[in-house]
Amino acid sequence: MKPPVDTIPAPPFPRPATWLNVSLLRLDQQRGRPVLVEFWDFCRVNSLRTLPYVQAWHERYEADGLRVVSVHSPGFPPSHDEDAVRAAVERLGIVHPVLLDTDMKLWKAYDNRGWPARYLFNAEHKLAQYHYGEGGYAETEEAIQELLGLERDLVGPLRPEDDPAAMLAVPTADQPGAWSGPYEAGEVWAVLEGEGAITVNGERRAVPYTGCHLLVRHDAHTEAVLEFAAGEGVTCHAVCFTPGLAP
Repeated sequence: MKPPVDTIPAPPFPRPATWLNVSLLRLDQQRGRPVLVEFWDFCRVNSLRTLPYVQAWHERYEADGLRVVSVHSPGFPPSHDEDAVRAAVERLGIVHPVLLDTDMKLWKAYDNRGWPARYLFNAEHKLAQYHYGEGGYAETEEAIQELLGLERDLVGPLRPEDDPAAMLAVPTADQPGAWSGPYEAGEVWAVLEGEGAITVNGERRAVPYTGCHLLVRHDAHTEAVLEFAAGEGVTCHAVCFTPGLAP
């Protein structure tokens, strides 16, 4: 989405701050190149579903001048653990700069409202495009190419439900804690902290890391029942549902 005016400046990165994959990044030193800022949380499934597109844009356009920055702002208790964030960045294969916004300073400077949220700034660091939530991938990449003066094939939909023409059904609302019960969704995820095991519909599974774990995947929007339990050493903070293709 384009902003109503073309004069909204990018808030500077806070100092001091903890960065991953780079020793220090100052916004004023990025002048002359477009900057894409993505707010995310490794414990939020919506952030994980958007991440591959952000990674692809970094890989495709860094050499052409685009600077991609992922701002990790915690939305769950384990997201405040900087060691857990570092482990997630390594596990997820993120190589572009990541700012740890543990105290939510940059989040507040942006007056940001949710995860994920991305803001694309032009070479003068004025807001050129923004998007909240999943989707809008083609629009963002087209805006990136426009700012860089490029014209290339776009990253295609990585999942059927990412196709702009796809018809999606509304899933069950996210539930707190180790929830069990009837639901409607395309996928079911759980935000888990610790190491141990969980049981999903009678199947025991290992939990080797803190983060967001896929419990169930359906080919399309499905009505089903989840039987879920977290074992010793594992805390479940939420069970989350993502939309599937409408039947």
